[in-house]
Amino acid sequence: MGEFEVHRVRFFGLVPAGVRCLACQPRGGRLALARTDGTVEIYNFAANYFQEKVIPGHEARSVEALCWAAGGRLFGAGLGGDITEYDLARLCAARALDGCGGPIWSMAANGGGTQLAIGCEDGSVRLFQVVPGGIQFERNLDRRKGRILCLSWHPSGTHIAAGSIDIIRVINVSSGQTVQRIMVNYHVQKVKRECIVWSIAFLSSGTVVTSDSFGRVQFWDWDRGTLLESHTVSTSAVLSLAVSENEDSIVVGTSTGATYQFQLLPVKMGSLEKRWVRTKPFQHHTHDVRAVAHSSTALISGGLDAQLVIRPLMEKMQKKGYDAVLRKFTFPHRRLVSCARKARLLLFQFSQHLELWRLGSTDETGKDGEVLPLCRMPEHLVQLKSKGPEHIYCSCVSPCGSWVAYSTASRFHLYRVQYEGDGVSIEKVPKVPKLLLPAYQLQFSSDSGSLFVASHQGSVHVLQLLEPGGCKHLRTFRPPSGSSEAVYLLASSADGHWLATVGGDWVIHVYDLKCFKHHCTVPTYSCAVTALAIHPVTNNLVIAYSDQQLFEFSIPEKQYTAWSRTVQNCGLHKAWLERDSPITHIAFNPKNPSHILLHDIYMFCVLDKSLPLPDNNTLLMNQSTLKQLPETARQRQLHAFKICKKFQPLLFADLLDENCLVMVERPIMDIKTQLPLPIQQKKFGT
Repeated sequence: MGEFEVHRVRFFGLVPAGVRCLACQPRGGRLALARTDGTVEIYNFAANYFQEKVIPGHEARSVEALCWAAGGRLFGAGLGGDITEYDLARLCAARALDGCGGPIWSMAANGGGTQLAIGCEDGSVRLFQVVPGGIQFERNLDRRKGRILCLSWHPSGTHIAAGSIDIIRVINVSSGQTVQRIMVNYHVQKVKRECIVWSIAFLSSGTVVTSDSFGRVQFWDWDRGTLLESHTVSTSAVLSLAVSENEDSIVVGTSTGATYQFQLLPVKMGSLEKRWVRTKPFQHHTHDVRAVAHSSTALISGGLDAQLVIRPLMEKMQKKGYDAVLRKFTFPHRRLVSCARKARLLLFQFSQHLELWRLGSTDETGKDGEVLPLCRMPEHLVQLKSKGPEHIYCSCVSPCGSWVAYSTASRFHLYRVQYEGDGVSIEKVPKVPKLLLPAYQLQFSSDSGSLFVASHQGSVHVLQLLEPGGCKHLRTFRPPSGSSEAVYLLASSADGHWLATVGGDWVIHVYDLKCFKHHCTVPTYSCAVTALAIHPVTNNLVIAYSDQQLFEFSIPEKQYTAWSRTVQNCGLHKAWLERDSPITHIAFNPKNPSHILLHDIYMFCVLDKSLPLPDNNTLLMNQSTLKQLPETARQRQLHAFKICKKFQPLLFADLLDENCLVMVERPIMDIKTQLPLPIQQKKFGT
């Protein structure tokens, strides 16, 4: 693997926002997630749960509810009172319409996805029709006192169940009148506090399922208004509830961080009579589980601890394998750190500001694993605050450290940074070219002379950077076949000859920067691209996909390399393919051209192409485990994958020079110390 001096960075103060709501696409393979800062994320089930799209948040746009409508259209609503449709190709809010009922607490689409119902602060339920190009207000349903906290359509679309404080209402959609009122507090004696109905589901059998602030999951006969079953699952609130498509399973989330599954099971073997039974408790979160979803094969939960947890239903699995693995996602599947290698600087991206840091240094040398004292401490040089309510889409620092760029939804900023001794001055570049915003990815060329700006419809703008501080637009590249999707990944060659781009359609285009023309298209693959980079010596494009496959494509020859064909013929190790975290960055070691450096959240890997690939009978060992073996056993385990799991969670890793690495970690415990205290539970024996 070789020896490197490692800068272990733990001062990136990122605190991911908590999960507020989830929405599974009906009969589709995507999950929409909204965070407490207004960010909306799209996860693709078929692409190994890869976070394929991110729409950054907005300080004035909270998201209390998400739902999918016909045609794969996504809508969100929140306390600002607007219903927002998201453009999933341009990754922005496409249009918004005032709900005219004050803050919106809940929203649901009917079975066909042609109508939206919203629950408002003023106690009204309002219907909107989904039409091409937006939504249209249809009419108000019966208005009563008390905010509407949750909504659910009957699968037939004839009735809507609405949950409020102390009460459930069932509304006839055609007449708009309330046809049933159920007091949820009626069965509780000596009640001294309000009962908040946090979540509701309307089953095709006519049963209404509710979860409330008393920690109960209750089943009601809406026609008679009677309680069928009641299950107390927590001493605190049950905040969220979701039902499977065939209505035989329910998942609920509580304010203690626990989730529970209910299943509709026969009373006894062979009996036709069935009852709801609480079957599985899970404790994967530390804080409120504000959102749950139920896919055909998994229970999904999101908490204020920022974790998205996907727990497969083992009874739905055809065989024990990768799909049966529990997954936890806390950090985005994209880079929030960029590195100025020559200047040894790091740029950290937060939602509304950037931080530029200079790495520390040491004069000491030591043995493997030894921690060296610093002669110069890391230094926080600059903090750049983004004005306005928009969150930052992307950012980048040039390799020389003299340029910093970032983009929001409506603005693009370029700064010139100058270093005078220990002092730093920063100046905004005036009159930058007017581009079609937002920019989705930014990357400087290796000589810091150009800036590549990823835009919508597969296009990339090339800006030339001018001294002492200016820029001009050189060219815009567009895919020859056209594309409706935004570009989300860029890779440029060290010699300034090639530029590779990836859009939301997962097609990789390569452009010639010398002739300013399209060079070739990499053969399409059925999974999302998670990282790519161009080798500085061979100009081979190394590609990592969401199913953990690795490809190497020769740009000059426009074909896969012999090594790549060998990988596909022999196959990668089973343990490598069963990893649940995508590769987010690829780098190379100029001292050893056969080395490829890769990392995900949980491991750093040096892939040595000169060594044989391991077969499934070989143990894919961590380097620390391998060092404990005798020399003869170590030689028998020699193969291409050198894996290090010492640095976790690993948000960024790159080579500063041939002997020096930088690793940016964000320990989970550091994040938890900045969260509100969770609800304390009495544990047996304490």
